[in-house]
Amino acid sequence: MTETSSSMAVLFADVSGSTKLYETLGDAAALATIGGCVTVMSTVCVGQGGRVVKTIGDEVMAVFPSADKAAQAAAEMQTRIHEHPPVGGSRLGIRVGFHVGQAIESEGDVFGDSVNVAARMAALAKREQIILSSHAADALAPWLRARLREVDTLSVKGKTQDIGIFELIWQESDEDLTAVATRWKPLPARIVLRHGTKEFVLDETATTITLGRDAQNDIVIADRMASRLHARIERRRDKFVIVDHSSNGTFVVVDGEPEIMLRREEMMLRGRGHVTFGHAYLDDPAEFLGFSCVD
Repeated sequence: MTETSSSMAVLFADVSGSTKLYETLGDAAALATIGGCVTVMSTVCVGQGGRVVKTIGDEVMAVFPSADKAAQAAAEMQTRIHEHPPVGGSRLGIRVGFHVGQAIESEGDVFGDSVNVAARMAALAKREQIILSSHAADALAPWLRARLREVDTLSVKGKTQDIGIFELIWQESDEDLTAVATRWKPLPARIVLRHGTKEFVLDETATTITLGRDAQNDIVIADRMASRLHARIERRRDKFVIVDHSSNGTFVVVDGEPEIMLRREEMMLRGRGHVTFGHAYLDDPAEFLGFSCVD
């Protein structure tokens, strides 16, 4: 098995509303329509110097030697599908997302974190949208970067830094563009956690912390009412959320408010307060996790 790792643009595109097509057109007509879209998308990818890695149902995965080629392919396929006559009274539409980074090629397939991020970009795209990561945006030529608008930032599990999200405007006429208000940008966020004599901080560089009786957790809870893998606290943009995984529940008190019990649920932490594991704070206040959100 030969494996090579290199930087590339990974693109995903799929037909929007394919399930509805099957409902309105019937299986045979919908399959033919979706197949036609997939053929158009695949042909465009090859024509722009890309390689179609695979097609699955209504989705195409392709790789390109540069972000520019991926962007031009994305714009061309959107244009060609947009110009397609309505089918069964409905206009066809696709969603496209791409990312640039290191990926591993093996036996014709492509693997790695870049593939996962590219798939996430496509999942974020709406009908007739092209969504790309900040890494891909930075790699574009100036004339293509001029067609971008910033959409949001995304906290991705396993990554220490947020990923910026951009939309590539593929329509040629300004009349086709939807006016977008200036996007709110999240402020730096930090939460201070105190367990016994130890202090822990979550911020832009440390985004997740786990809690429970098992020694593999970042904060080990001694209370026998706690589960081995009890809960985690994670940063989502400028907010922090506690997520319960336990059997007996997680009990959260925000100062000045009633205690809340979480069981397989999550809650945004705000202000100051404390957390107990498996029981209410007043039942046994010996061990708790204090928290303080810092603006």
